[in-house]
Amino acid sequence: MKDPRRILLVVSGGIAAYKTPEIVRGLRRAGHDVRCALSTEASRFVAPLSLQAVSGNSVRQDLFDPGEEGEIDHIGLADWADVVLVAPCTANLMAKMAHGHADDLVTAVLLATRAPILVAPAMNVNMWEHPATRANLEILGTRGIHFVGPEAGELACGWEGQGRMSDPAVLVEAVDSLLAPKTLIGECVLVTAGGTVEPIDAVRAITNRSSGKMGFAIAAEAQRRGADVVLIAGVTNLPTPIGVRRVDVGSAIEMRDAVFVEFEQSSIVIKAAAVADFRPAEAIERKIKKEELAGEGRLQLEFVQNPDILADISARKGDRTIVGFAAESHDVIAGAKRKLLLKGCDLMVANDISRIDSGFDVDENAVHFVWPSGEVEALSLLPKSGVSRELFDRIEKLRAPQ
Repeated sequence: MKDPRRILLVVSGGIAAYKTPEIVRGLRRAGHDVRCALSTEASRFVAPLSLQAVSGNSVRQDLFDPGEEGEIDHIGLADWADVVLVAPCTANLMAKMAHGHADDLVTAVLLATRAPILVAPAMNVNMWEHPATRANLEILGTRGIHFVGPEAGELACGWEGQGRMSDPAVLVEAVDSLLAPKTLIGECVLVTAGGTVEPIDAVRAITNRSSGKMGFAIAAEAQRRGADVVLIAGVTNLPTPIGVRRVDVGSAIEMRDAVFVEFEQSSIVIKAAAVADFRPAEAIERKIKKEELAGEGRLQLEFVQNPDILADISARKGDRTIVGFAAESHDVIAGAKRKLLLKGCDLMVANDISRIDSGFDVDENAVHFVWPSGEVEALSLLPKSGVSRELFDRIEKLRAPQ
């Protein structure tokens, strides 16, 4: 478990404030200690008692509160935080931040803190696009303030457009990214994730049960550590991790082509995708009708082998670090060792897909790191984000000057 960090959630008076209890829950699930500071208007949208209950800490609302100042004053609160998350941030609070106002608790804390500040704007689309707001955004950006969102969609006021606060899970991920040590600055990480789809006819295809969660977690961790990240994604509905450039593909051939487009500029390549080994020799352009089977009730398909992307890039490895994944249903370690020898990569990550608590389409994984030396490291069951951290810890050691 990573060391807990201290997150101060500053809440201003926008309708999106009703989502803040979920933000607090997400931050606490991520292992953080959370305190909340509310503007006067924020308490109209979210009950301070609710935030106190989910955070486990008292909630500050007033700049001068004799009952609270004895515990931690507003300067102490500003100094306490490792990161300050402002969510939601209204146009009014953004203007106050840009011009150095300190006329209430939240503005005083924001002016006094030296912690990184992450702002999640939420406002009407016309307010967001107003020249005054754009100017304030530019001012804050030059001061090193970080922003996430806003998103486009239907707004509480009835308008459509940009102005929705980013989802709580996205904000938690952004906080974790801000906290992570930037140990991969200068590296370009290429990650493949998800399953491929091999068409049979106009409506049918062959695929697998890979959700892409492991590869997406790896891409997110690489970005948190400061790398430039390209994620080549097969069939998946997962949202793109913050700061990651995504390339969507369908078939194994499309994935191979996309990998080779990005390969030359990459220094680390992690092949976590579940690529189909075979594809139908010929995909029918129209839908195959049952009556066309001449009463036999049987459809016979001829398959051909797909290209071996991992072996191909390992043969051109140079000074890159290349990691493969072996999803095995039996003889897990033996299968991973055999695959490592055949592919020629630097490390093979083996996982047992026969387990119901790890592997495909779940949030946790129990993997083994299989090394060319024959050494095998077993990791306990971890969230896929935890597996990603363990993986990059080892990749960094591989790439460290000897």
